[in-house]
Amino acid sequence: MVARIVMMLTLVIVGELVFGLPYHTARFFRPTLLEAFNLTNTQLGDVFAVYGVVAMLAYFPGGMIADRFSARALLTISLVTTGLGGFYMATYPGPIGMAALYGYWGVTTILLFWAALIRATREWGGDSSQGRAFGILEGGRGIVAALFASLGVLLFALGMPDDVTGVTNEQRRDAFRAVILMYSIAAISAGVLAWLTIPASRYVGDSARSLFTGAALVLRKPLVWAQAGVIIAAYCAFRAVDNYPLYLVQVMGMSEVESATVASRAAYFRPIAAIGAGLVADRLNTIGTIRGAFFVLAASYILLYALLPVGAGIWLIYANLAISFAAVFGLRGIYFALLEENRVPPFLTGVVAGTVSFIGYTPDVFFGPITGRILDAAPGVPGHQNYFLFMFFVAIAGVLLSAWTLRLRRNAQVAAWPRHAELNMKPTTK
Repeated sequence: MVARIVMMLTLVIVGELVFGLPYHTARFFRPTLLEAFNLTNTQLGDVFAVYGVVAMLAYFPGGMIADRFSARALLTISLVTTGLGGFYMATYPGPIGMAALYGYWGVTTILLFWAALIRATREWGGDSSQGRAFGILEGGRGIVAALFASLGVLLFALGMPDDVTGVTNEQRRDAFRAVILMYSIAAISAGVLAWLTIPASRYVGDSARSLFTGAALVLRKPLVWAQAGVIIAAYCAFRAVDNYPLYLVQVMGMSEVESATVASRAAYFRPIAAIGAGLVADRLNTIGTIRGAFFVLAASYILLYALLPVGAGIWLIYANLAISFAAVFGLRGIYFALLEENRVPPFLTGVVAGTVSFIGYTPDVFFGPITGRILDAAPGVPGHQNYFLFMFFVAIAGVLLSAWTLRLRRNAQVAAWPRHAELNMKPTTK
């Protein structure tokens, strides 16, 4: 029991901190990052597109690697190499240097990490607690994100002058550098933790078995494509919250420190929403819970599109921002539980996780460039209204993709998986 708790706690910590540098710095400190690095929304979107392209290419082989090698080694290498990249970020490279850095992170955070994390979590959950397992993973990651975001905001505020209206860019850079280095050290420390606490076990086939075994089968499964489509819509919604701090500054009139503080506090919704969604999914079903969350998001986005920050509209905006946070984090907590609900064989967990991630996380390629251009095309309130209208249509697509997934699952022939390949698998410990 203790070993299970320690293992899940480690998965939670490493599962979030590996993404601290590429994502937290932009999610919680977006206005600051744009100013400190002298980037436009469009340029930052293009930097993330580089990350997305490299990551997309890494998901698929990463899934096959996760089916063959120890999670302990894979996670450790990923975390340490990711943390080292932060020391380069702290030198404030230009747009080309940032694009190269994010391409590097596309390899270090995905190739050896992501599918290994998903596989380890699925095995931890067993046959009947997949919603709880992934809900705990996502919820726990939310706690870690919120705690480190709060620490980052504290370091940033301490480094900024008392009168933030007169801050120079050099002062801003010095304050933000402390945040970057904090995330770098945290990632490397998490790598050490992974090595010390995760068992050196793996579940592999015989040595003659190709890494590509099962890949062709997986790509022919409509259920895999349907799950990937659900993740595309859900991940767009998750990426959408990255622009909330900018919305708070440009539309709601907050300072950089105030917007970062609000964004870090909102991260505390994540554990509640993710674990709650996991419990609901285990009690009812995962796909129905996902569809409900997309309905909530659609309603929230259309209201954010229509509302203006005057009178009672201010509080309605805050309420809908909170609702959208909760729905997004709930989705994040359960969409990989579809692996069990879709009856994916254990020996194909890595390759299926890699495949749906390869497709499902393509928003890393297109979401930043599209939304950056939407915001830059009409600065201020109109740009953010157009942004939320775009997200409304994304949420509607999520509803339709959820319905398609459910329809495919009800077709017994489409939902069936071969089982004979399990005979070639054996657990080993090294």
